[in-house]
Amino acid sequence: MSVGVLAHLFGSLSYRELAEKVGAAGFGHIQLAMWKAINDVDFNKPGKLTPGLAMSIAEELRKQGVSISVLGCYLHFFERDEQKLRENIERFKELIRYARLLGAPMVAFETGTHPDGVYTEQDWKTLKSTVQELIEEAEKWGVFIGIEAASGHLIGTAAELHAFLQQIPSSHVGVVIDPGNLLTTENFARQDEVIEEAFALLGDRIIGAHAKDRKPDANGELQTVPAGYGEMNYSLYMRLLNKYKPGVHIIMETASEEQMAFSKSYIERIRSEYA
Repeated sequence: MSVGVLAHLFGSLSYRELAEKVGAAGFGHIQLAMWKAINDVDFNKPGKLTPGLAMSIAEELRKQGVSISVLGCYLHFFERDEQKLRENIERFKELIRYARLLGAPMVAFETGTHPDGVYTEQDWKTLKSTVQELIEEAEKWGVFIGIEAASGHLIGTAAELHAFLQQIPSSHVGVVIDPGNLLTTENFARQDEVIEEAFALLGDRIIGAHAKDRKPDANGELQTVPAGYGEMNYSLYMRLLNKYKPGVHIIMETASEEQMAFSKSYIERIRSEYA
């Protein structure tokens, strides 16, 4: 259960520079959102990947002792603009097709948000049909799809993600767990209950984990901070993670380059107490 990092926390770089920076920072794996982290190839439209390019990216990372544990995308999967939705689907499918050449076992996503926070029955239908189409591609290529619940998104709670998974019973779909994404200003005082519920509902489907921290500001509004800089119950998180999925990779979020070493060691220290 090693600790990796979001690649784009190092900025937008050439893939060779990115590999060097990640390796120098002491991380053995990354979550790579190609269009956020790599700037010497334009991945904002589908069609740029080839076997040669995918293998070159993987090779540069491997030279630095780094692998890709998750391909991220940050795409919207109930997009109401049909043309944009189609483009998002094709971009995700391209990641699925090249995941194994990149050395990545999964492609992961949050469902997306709508500016007014109001979701319709059609949004749910669109999401379900989209994910079913993505599953067909994932099953062809032997790749996992990871879904992450996040407050404010269409799938915003552990209960909503659990219910959604019941509708798409594929062994190629799993959960990227992130308790920080499930905590809000309203529920932070009962965070242990929220975290425990998430593992009770989703624990057996976890295939990846994220690590951030949460902390109320002076006005009581919940803020996102790097792991070890907040007040989230990491002892509970790591204990449950080791109980349900002892070998799962953890991806660290949020931290600046100056904060990374502290956050990484913080997670590793607590994790080791429950190993």
